[in-house]
Amino acid sequence: MKRFHVNLTVKDIDKSVAFYNELFAAEPVIRKDDYAKWMLDDPFVNFSVSTKGTVAGVDHVGIEASSEDELALIRERLVKADSPIFDQEAVNCCYAESKKAWIRDPDGVAWETFHTTGQTTNYGDGVTPERAHFAEAPAERCCG
Repeated sequence: MKRFHVNLTVKDIDKSVAFYNELFAAEPVIRKDDYAKWMLDDPFVNFSVSTKGTVAGVDHVGIEASSEDELALIRERLVKADSPIFDQEAVNCCYAESKKAWIRDPDGVAWETFHTTGQTTNYGDGVTPERAHFAEAPAERCCG
């Protein structure tokens, strides 16, 4: 089953975590000094906040696939959307190991489609130089 994903860039991680803990009536499943993630069942969403972005607000949205097969089906739909796609076969991002495909909608909103395969101890490995044609994201960011 697919899960909707929203990632926000925040200015103050502690204030944001306190706010979203109350809003969701839940604690994050991952909490770091620069990142927090809630895996909610109601609403069914993977919601995360990070201090890694340059501008506060929505960084990107996405769809989390529950398997590689489901991710492949989502990617087939991205091809039909007729926009450039950026694939990441194995990326360390947001304290997780994932396989991803990125696309931008007609208004430039970044959409991340991904399947998480494991967890890591650091935010990301910065593997983004080849994304220069896709996004204006700073090289040190792994997402968005």
